[in-house]
Amino acid sequence: MKRNLATLTQNIYDVLIIGGGIYGASVAWEASSRGLSVALVEQSDFGGATSANSLKTIHGGLRYLQTADLKRMRESISERTNLMGIAPHLVHPLPVLIPTYGHTTKGKEALSIALKLNDLVSFDRNRLPDKQKHLPQGRVVSKTECQQLIPGLTIEGLTGGAVFHDAQVYNSERLTLAFLHSAVEAGAEISNYTKVTGFLQQQNRITGVIATDVLTGNSVEIKAKTVINTSGPWVNHVLGLVKPQPPQHQMRLAQAMNLITRPLFDHYAVGLPGDGRFWFVSPWRGKSMIGTWQGIESQNPDEFQISEESIQGFINQINEAYPPAQLTREDVLFVHQGQLPCKEIDPKTGEPVMLKQYQIRDFTAEGLPGLISVVGVKYTTARDVAQKTLDQVFKSWGQKSPPSVSANTPLYGGQIADFSAFLQGEITTKQSEGFTAETIRSLVYNYGSVYQDVLGYLKQLPQPSSSDDAVLKAQVLYAVNDEMAQTLSDVVFRRTELGSAGELDENSVQLCAEIMGDLLSWSSTKIQQELQQVRNISKHHTPVLSGV
Repeated sequence: MKRNLATLTQNIYDVLIIGGGIYGASVAWEASSRGLSVALVEQSDFGGATSANSLKTIHGGLRYLQTADLKRMRESISERTNLMGIAPHLVHPLPVLIPTYGHTTKGKEALSIALKLNDLVSFDRNRLPDKQKHLPQGRVVSKTECQQLIPGLTIEGLTGGAVFHDAQVYNSERLTLAFLHSAVEAGAEISNYTKVTGFLQQQNRITGVIATDVLTGNSVEIKAKTVINTSGPWVNHVLGLVKPQPPQHQMRLAQAMNLITRPLFDHYAVGLPGDGRFWFVSPWRGKSMIGTWQGIESQNPDEFQISEESIQGFINQINEAYPPAQLTREDVLFVHQGQLPCKEIDPKTGEPVMLKQYQIRDFTAEGLPGLISVVGVKYTTARDVAQKTLDQVFKSWGQKSPPSVSANTPLYGGQIADFSAFLQGEITTKQSEGFTAETIRSLVYNYGSVYQDVLGYLKQLPQPSSSDDAVLKAQVLYAVNDEMAQTLSDVVFRRTELGSAGELDENSVQLCAEIMGDLLSWSSTKIQQELQQVRNISKHHTPVLSGV
């Protein structure tokens, strides 16, 4: 992936996508895979806003049984399997345990029926040949076993537990990059740090955008047959640039937050009942991921930041739901935050009522042909929504849509038929070359079948070796040369797994800064500015930056 704004100005693309989060990345790959010419621009870094705030769980939609919404449930189940198939290095099965209380809707009997129905609705969940991706049938466990798995659980009314399986993303930022890599391999042109400041219009028809290179300040015009707005929380701002403004274009936004803490549970993701809802506590990269808290204090997305008061309030709610946690602010290693579409505010509870269904809005009928806006509500179904979006694009052109291939085509790095065998084989091979098992495991989980492209950069080092420092240097070189990393934060928080789970190591960050400085000809002042930016991000998201 190479950043070249000059190229973007030289063509008239079939599709121009605004926004490089998981939805924009999915649309770019979907469009490219159907043979369209594609451009994508992102005002900051790819996957750097709400997409990074995923709970990392790929849901099969079990909760949709409550409203008998089998259609949405089937969509989620299908996408869960699709993602495990096309990104086997990044998406893996996750066992989930929910305590059962009493003998009503939250009791063991009701959950037992729900699990059986879930197994029936997900009858084809194990259609992938890779057995590592197979999900067992749901089961109920006894009160005793549930207490053993969740020590200190409130026992009043406890009758047992329900166990089922979903899936989890090891690194959601790299999944977004995998979609983008795939799109670029299919011919897409993409650019980060490129902010849309206006639309090109011939009367009311949208013919492209005016964009500013954030890094240089230069303005460019990018032309396209159709512009697709997948800008997430910036959807209101982007639509506000259209003249005349489309009616009812304002989307209400709510705050969302997930916490990374010291580990609370080892093997199972646990649904903790609390104040009318469940808090999910998932084991993730040796930590616990807890979420999702939602708040109504919507802000300008450019200035959005979760308050310390809200963070502490969420900690208190977790401790109330599970007293043995005894979490403090110092136990919070990272705060993932973002803004999600909100339907309304519940007048009884004062809580946000989140938008339940994605929106694909073609503005042709509203007198603005050439513009489509997409609002997503779930990370899980981004690929499916992208598929439907491209169907709408072809419909708007009066053309028959080519069949979608994205559900079954491996993403970049996903050429792995048997994940467990691939991982063990690579570990065995590379250990003989001096690499540790943990180093290879990390590389495979992040980069999949193309991880050796990263190791290829070891040859460019003055003293090639298999040490952890050498591998990190290779990752930085790969991030800058092949993944469009422009800032130290891009590398620390989105290209590697150094920062997204908290507990930053200052020595590693310093090493990254020095490598980037040499590669991009940064001055010593620029290097210090980049280091300070990482510290500023970490200071808000975590209580401590180790070694500083």
